[in-house]
Amino acid sequence: MSLNRKVDPNIVFTHAKGSRIFDADGNEYIDFHAAFSPHLLGHNHPTINEAVCKAMDEEWSLMGSGVTPWEARLAELLCEVIPSVETVQITNTGSEANAHAITLSRAWTGRDHIILMLGGYNGWHNDVARAVMPTLEEIGPRLSAGEYPFLPLSAGIPETTTKHLHIVNFNDIESVEYVMKKYPIACVLTEPVLQNIGVLPPQEGYLASLQKICAEYGTLLVFDEVKTGFRSALGGYQSIAGVMPDLSVFGKAVANGYPLGVIGGRREIMDLFADPDPSRRVLIAGTYNAHPMSTAAAIATIEILHDASVYKQLEDLGSRLQAGLEDLFSEKGMTATVSRIGSAFCVYFCDHVPTDWHDVLENHDFDLDRRYRRLLIEHGIYHFPLACKQGSISAVHTEEDIAKTLEITHDILKRI
Repeated sequence: MSLNRKVDPNIVFTHAKGSRIFDADGNEYIDFHAAFSPHLLGHNHPTINEAVCKAMDEEWSLMGSGVTPWEARLAELLCEVIPSVETVQITNTGSEANAHAITLSRAWTGRDHIILMLGGYNGWHNDVARAVMPTLEEIGPRLSAGEYPFLPLSAGIPETTTKHLHIVNFNDIESVEYVMKKYPIACVLTEPVLQNIGVLPPQEGYLASLQKICAEYGTLLVFDEVKTGFRSALGGYQSIAGVMPDLSVFGKAVANGYPLGVIGGRREIMDLFADPDPSRRVLIAGTYNAHPMSTAAAIATIEILHDASVYKQLEDLGSRLQAGLEDLFSEKGMTATVSRIGSAFCVYFCDHVPTDWHDVLENHDFDLDRRYRRLLIEHGIYHFPLACKQGSISAVHTEEDIAKTLEITHDILKRI
């Protein structure tokens, strides 16, 4: 079990279909959590389940040798739709893919240090396992230009590892350059939109500036699109921003909830996975990489997402929900801002969309956020009951789902 699921209220969920999840007591919820966002097409989408069942019927199996035709097909699809991806490797999770991206970056540059974002999340392994939502007392006041202490998310991380890790605020290009001048940086690893502390978008020109400064210092730019990829757009958020990272990592929505991660990028860097020189070769291994069931699900998902009407539906629903929530908060006289990119959204109880984690800490009403989420859950609208966590709309949510959500929100605001 992932202990990230340990929350209050501790509900035992038993099954899910479309936009609904059901618990052991028979309660039904409209789901805006989507298991931390992978269910872009809803739970148990019939076409995706059909593809997985067909793979079983046709006796696709874990071969453990050579390349399978369905693995090759998935690679083709990914290279077709993601602008910066010339070649890919398939993993089981986004955490694994991010670990490979860091190792590739270090091998390519011959450097050890990496830059990470305060408020970002890039997996569970030692090189990225810093506290995602530290308190102001823990992290200290805003520094620009400057860096913040590495606060471990887990026990057991060696100090020799953390000395190579540098934490700066998102949207702070001056601090990125400050660190680059002091240390040999292998890569800047960032979500292009911070979606583990809500939906915190890049300021205009920020991602392009990151790309420029990385090129100047010989550092690789790595986009962690585990959450933004496929949910923001078929080509990932990079296709919206018009910025080409050197490496990209995907997961979650790429297989609509089946376990699958992707690392891809510039061919010359990715070719280190098969470099003939053992001193340059980067190991990638995993018995279950490109598992046939997950691969079948990913192929089916991408084929569905080729239909532009899916993203239009997601945008229409997102726009309707955002406008409705803004009207309700205004009517109530509450200070609240809805941050949304496509089907991903978050309510910040402050008067603006925050620019970084310090901005959230200093201005967002965390207690109100928790009460708001708890009341919604009690009335059949499921948001993850932790402040600042992203909400996710699926393509199978309906206008009636949005209308009911707004109706219930109207009612619970009377109790806040």
